[in-house]
Amino acid sequence: MKQVVIIVPKEYANLASVTGAFQILARANGYWLGLGNKPKMEVRIAGFMTELKLDGGFFSIHPVNIEDLPKTDLIIIPSVSHEYVNVIKHNAVLINWIREQYKTGAEIASICTGAFLLAATGLLDGKICSTHWNAASEFKRLFPNIELHTDKLVTADQGIYTNGGAYSFLNLMLLLVEKYFDRATAIFCSKVFQIDMDRTSQSPFFIFQAQKNHGDELIGQAQAFIEANLSAKISFEELASKLAISRRTFDRRFIRATGNTPVEYMQRVKVEVAKNTLEKGRKTIFEVMNDVGYSDDKAFREVFKKITGVSPLDYKAKYN
Repeated sequence: MKQVVIIVPKEYANLASVTGAFQILARANGYWLGLGNKPKMEVRIAGFMTELKLDGGFFSIHPVNIEDLPKTDLIIIPSVSHEYVNVIKHNAVLINWIREQYKTGAEIASICTGAFLLAATGLLDGKICSTHWNAASEFKRLFPNIELHTDKLVTADQGIYTNGGAYSFLNLMLLLVEKYFDRATAIFCSKVFQIDMDRTSQSPFFIFQAQKNHGDELIGQAQAFIEANLSAKISFEELASKLAISRRTFDRRFIRATGNTPVEYMQRVKVEVAKNTLEKGRKTIFEVMNDVGYSDDKAFREVFKKITGVSPLDYKAKYN
C-alpha cells in the first residue's frame, strides 16, 4: 500500500489545496475498495507542527508528526503564501526532508506556488515545472536554473509533478489518481468532482502584466510607445532610431528588461487588449482585430491562439 503525505509547511498553506487533494485521493481509494480491491494508498496530512491556523483563525489543520511516518511513496506540497522568501526560510527542515525522501524513491507533486518550496530543494534544477502564471516572474528571479512552463497545466519530469495555478490542481490530482489507481478511477473522480479532464493549459487564464519595474528608462519609453500605438504598424528600426540606439542594442536591452523580444511584447499587449474587448462582448472579432492593428484575420487568429491556447471565437464564447 502506497504511503501518501500531504505536507503542511510552516507559515501560510492554502487550505483548499490540502483538503482538495485529501478528498480526491480518499474518494479514489474508496471507489477502488468498492470494486473489491485491496486499499491502494494511505493518505496522511503531516508537518513539523501540531496545528496551523489559516484564514484569520477561521480554519486550522492538525497534522501528524512527519517524523513518525513510515517510508513515503508520494509527497504532495500544497500552495503556499506569496511571501516566498519567508516560506522557504522558515521551512528549511521540511525542505531537507523532502529532498531526502526523493533520494530514497518518493515521488513529489507540488500544487500551484508550492513549486517554490519544491524548487528550494534543488530537485527541480535542470527540470521543467509549472506554477501560477502570476508568480512566474518571481519564480524565474529566485530559480533561474529551472525551466518554467507557465503555459502547461501539469508537468511530469522524473517522478516530480507540478501544476499551474489555483484550482487547476484538481487536474494534477486526476493525473495522480490515474497513475496510482487506473484510468477508470480517474474518470470516476472527474465525474464525481466535475473536473474537466481535457484541460491541458492555463494559458487562457493568463493576464499579461507588462514588466515595468526593470529600471531601464529607455525601454520604458519604448513600452509606452508600443502600448499607445496598438493599431499602428510599428517599425522597431525606426523606434530604435528615435531612441538613439542601434536596433541590436535595442533588442538586447528590451529582452533583458521585459523577458520578451519587442515583437513578442507587442503581440502580448495586443492580445491582452483583444481579450479584454472580447470579454465585454460588444464588438465582433473583426472589429477587435482591427482595433489592435491586424488586417489579416489568419495572422490574428494564429497569434491569439499561440498566446492563449484558444481561438478568438472560443475565447469570446467562454468569457464574454
